[in-house]
Amino acid sequence: MIRAKAKYGLGQILRHRIHGFRGVVFDVDAVFSESEAWWEAIPEEARPSKGQPFYHLLAENATSYYVAYVSEQNLEIDETGAPMDHPQIGEYFADWRDGSYQPQGRGH
Repeated sequence: MIRAKAKYGLGQILRHRIHGFRGVVFDVDAVFSESEAWWEAIPEEARPSKGQPFYHLLAENATSYYVAYVSEQNLEIDETGAPMDHPQIGEYFADWRDGSYQPQGRGH
């Protein structure tokens, strides 16, 4: 299996290209690492390649907060410059600075 270098990093806010929700990266897998059942639940025509980075996001939309697992090809940088409201941000990040979140234990 191909190992890919992640394009995005911890604390960056991204937007899903198709579904439009925003999320902050709190973990990255170099390649797909969820279960086969999770993979097969994705409609075949929409399944991304497993050989690319996948991102764990604290995600939010207009109605809810949740955790999302998204392939790199389905993400883009969020251009709003606005912080997130997700209630779990404080569990992973120390503060908001220069348009991204600073992971706990870094920069202090």
